[in-house]
Amino acid sequence: MKTSARNQLSGKIVEVITGTVMSEVKVEVSDSVHISATVTNEGKESLGLNIGDTVGAIVKASSVILSKEKIKASARNNIQGSVTDVIKGAVNSEVKITIGNSAICAVVTNESVADLAINVGDTIYSIFKASSVILIA
Repeated sequence: MKTSARNQLSGKIVEVITGTVMSEVKVEVSDSVHISATVTNEGKESLGLNIGDTVGAIVKASSVILSKEKIKASARNNIQGSVTDVIKGAVNSEVKITIGNSAICAVVTNESVADLAINVGDTIYSIFKASSVILIA
């Protein structure tokens, strides 16, 4: 399957918390880097998701929020990384971040890059909601 999403990570399911309607699936995408995804129980069953399974995790770059500081937020994913590239466009910039052995990309406004003074080598946090993660089995 091909997608236009910039973030297409692969990892192993390490935890599944099943609720009444939704389940939270934790995926280890890199050493000590976990991504949380929420899916409907029906979706979990149709994909046959179990601990130990390898899955793909897709996150649109425009769904990633950046912060120079670890903040308390309702978003389940708040992952520390290092900026490896900043590609400035006319309105938005693409910020590439190494997280463990993987990478994640964020697309944010040029104004945000300037306000946060984002530069290559900076420590930065990639923040996104578990509901923004699409799992592929």
